[in-house]
Amino acid sequence: MGETTGFLKWDRQTPKRRPVPVRLRDWKEVYEPLDVEALAHQAGRCMDCGIPFCNNGCPLGNLIPDWNDLVYRNHWREAIDRLHATNNFPEFTGRLCPAPCESACVVGINSDPVAIKQVEVEIIDRAWAEGWVEPQVPSVRTGKRVVVIGSGPAGLAAAQQLTRAGHDVVVLERSDRIGGLLRYGIPEFKMEKRHLDRRLEQMEAEGTEFRVGAIVGENVDAEVLLASHDAVVLACGATAWRDLSVPGRELSGIHQAMEYLPLANKVQEGDLSAPSIDAGGKHVVIIGGGDTGADCLGTSLRQGAAKVTQLEIMPAPPETRSEANPWPQYAMVMRTSSAHEEGGERVYSVNTERFVDDGAGNVRALLIHEVAMRDGRFVKVEGTEHELPADLVFLAMGFVGPERGSWLDQLGVTLDERGNVARDEHYMTNIPGVFVAGDMGRGQSLIVWAIAEGRACAAGVDTRLMGESRLPVPIPPTARPLV
Repeated sequence: MGETTGFLKWDRQTPKRRPVPVRLRDWKEVYEPLDVEALAHQAGRCMDCGIPFCNNGCPLGNLIPDWNDLVYRNHWREAIDRLHATNNFPEFTGRLCPAPCESACVVGINSDPVAIKQVEVEIIDRAWAEGWVEPQVPSVRTGKRVVVIGSGPAGLAAAQQLTRAGHDVVVLERSDRIGGLLRYGIPEFKMEKRHLDRRLEQMEAEGTEFRVGAIVGENVDAEVLLASHDAVVLACGATAWRDLSVPGRELSGIHQAMEYLPLANKVQEGDLSAPSIDAGGKHVVIIGGGDTGADCLGTSLRQGAAKVTQLEIMPAPPETRSEANPWPQYAMVMRTSSAHEEGGERVYSVNTERFVDDGAGNVRALLIHEVAMRDGRFVKVEGTEHELPADLVFLAMGFVGPERGSWLDQLGVTLDERGNVARDEHYMTNIPGVFVAGDMGRGQSLIVWAIAEGRACAAGVDTRLMGESRLPVPIPPTARPLV
């Protein structure tokens, strides 16, 4: 290592966030640049631990100690080569991944872990700035045709790997722009879409073809896809959202998070002049305490909401690891995202009993009550019922699996016990030549798992088409994240 005692000399340091009053006026990313010397110190905190648990904590198997050492030694060009060896899109994961690698960092046993995620994003941002990220055009074409359905991180990773293996790859996206949840589910203040756009330009230069407005089962026939391609990759995500079936759900003003967030992004893309669902001047309640709920929070605040309250049925996480959550598991502790720092209130251990009508068919309030955990079940705490005013309610309670539809039925793929598309150890479904990657086969998970599965699925496809593959060894689809 470049500095074997760096973790003793330097404390953990991450970039400062722009002042809240300033960043609420725009939709730009919230972080200020980190000084180059400070970054070198962060990379130098990576200790000579012998067994780098961070590699195992990362679903992609990123070579973290390698590129930490290279950054500390100022060998940036070599660092991006090591980073790209395992991760197609570090500019995405470096901004959006919750960093299970940091929870597995050996330094984190009794101190603050290495700022792995920050080193990662600095490597790729510098690589783009220096012009080191170039199209990797295959020298030989196989003549095999592959269609990838879905353009989220799993679909894009599979498509890029298969294109680089020499296959003719087309990506179908039902929306009007490529990117899936990267495009319309992630607010601009978490990842500006210029990062996505330049990666798509690289992929097009490599030979990947993109088609938008391609809706399988409507203007695209599934049987035609099977007949005209040598392999099909399903990467449509787990987009069937979880609903809340309580009295008053039908009232106006109650929306799913993914009915709301894309509108704000479309405004930033210049496709809309104003969102049809706007939190400006309203009392907003968000049901769900996860990342999607935080995205709704930050979006509502930028639109000028009068007040925002985020509800979570689970109790508040502890400030430090509990005994039931030891290292190197992902640390289930209280975290304050940039959106939470900007305003709003978080309320834990509460349940929504019903939505209250204003008399004209609009939501006026939520009737909520506290809950307690008893014998593994949530039970109502009597006498805690009260109304929480709300003009606008967003449901951000996660996703239950892939959307069921006529085209999936038409394909005839089987589902597993969790309702996801079943696949074997090579990511192939029960239909020969039809593969599945990402949340569609795994269930709702992390962006880093989506990219890992896309890469692994591509190796499975390549092996079937060519008899062998030089693409990275697949990750068994039975593997599960620690988060």
